[in-house]
Amino acid sequence: MRIRPCIDIHDGKVKQVVGSTVDTAAKVTENYVSQMDADYYAGIYRERGLSGGHVILLNSAADKAAYEADCRQAFKALHAFPGGMQAGGGVTPETAEIFLDAGASHVIVTSYVFEKGQLDPARLSRMVGAAGRERLVLDLSCRRRPDGTYAVVTDRWQTFTDLTVCDETLDFLCGHCDEFLIHAADVEGKRAGIEEDLAVLLGAWLRGREKPFPVTYAGGVHTLRDLDRIADCSGGLLDVTVGSALDLFGGQLSLDELEACAQAAGERIAKEVYPVVK
Repeated sequence: MRIRPCIDIHDGKVKQVVGSTVDTAAKVTENYVSQMDADYYAGIYRERGLSGGHVILLNSAADKAAYEADCRQAFKALHAFPGGMQAGGGVTPETAEIFLDAGASHVIVTSYVFEKGQLDPARLSRMVGAAGRERLVLDLSCRRRPDGTYAVVTDRWQTFTDLTVCDETLDFLCGHCDEFLIHAADVEGKRAGIEEDLAVLLGAWLRGREKPFPVTYAGGVHTLRDLDRIADCSGGLLDVTVGSALDLFGGQLSLDELEACAQAAGERIAKEVYPVVK
C-alpha cells in the first residue's frame, strides 16, 4: 500500500470539495480553500518522495476561463515536481501531450473515452495512441446503483454510464492503461468513512491477478482505521489517496501518520500471509 498524494483545483484555486456537488445546479460544497498555489503542495510531495499522486482539474473544459485558471495552477504543480505527479480533468488526445510536456508522468482520463454513456473503443484507442499505454491512467470513479453494483460516472461524477466496475471490466481495461484511479464518488470529500464494498471488490480483483497492477482508491478516508480497513480488504495491494482529511487541507491526519500507518499495515499483512516459522 502506498499513499498517493493529491492536488485538486477548482476555479483556479487548490481546494478540497465534496465530489458529488461538482457541476451540479447547487453551489459546490467546499471543505477547504487554500491560500497557497499548487506548486507549494507539489514541493512538499517532492521533498518527501511521494510520487504517483494526481493533480485534478475540477472545472469543465467548456467553462473556458475557469478551466484555463485550473490549467495554470496544474502546470505550476507539474513544473515543481517533474515526473512525480499525474494530471487529469478534461484531458483529450489533443491536449494529452501538453500535460505530459509540462511534467506529468501520466494523464488521467474518464469522460473522453465514453460516448452517450457507453465505453467507446475508438475513443479509447485514440487516447492510448495520443498518450501511450504506459502513460495513461483510466479513472473509473464510480457510484453505487440501487442493485448494489458500481457504475463508472463521467462529467465530474454526475453522469452514470452503463459500464460496471467488475472483474470483466478491469481485466479488459488494464490492457489499455498503466494504472486505475478509482474514486468512490458517493463518499468523496465527506470524511465519513470509506466505501468498503468497493474496496473489497477491487482487492479481490488484485489478489486474483498473477501480475500486480497499480490501483488507487480514493474516497471517505478520515481516520487511520480507514487505512487499515483498505489494507485488509485488498491484502495491502490497493494504494490510497487522502484529501480532505489531510492536515495540509484542514483535516486532522498528517503525512507522517499516513505513511507510518501504511507501512505498518503492509508489515502486518505480510506477517499474516507469510508467518515466521520457528
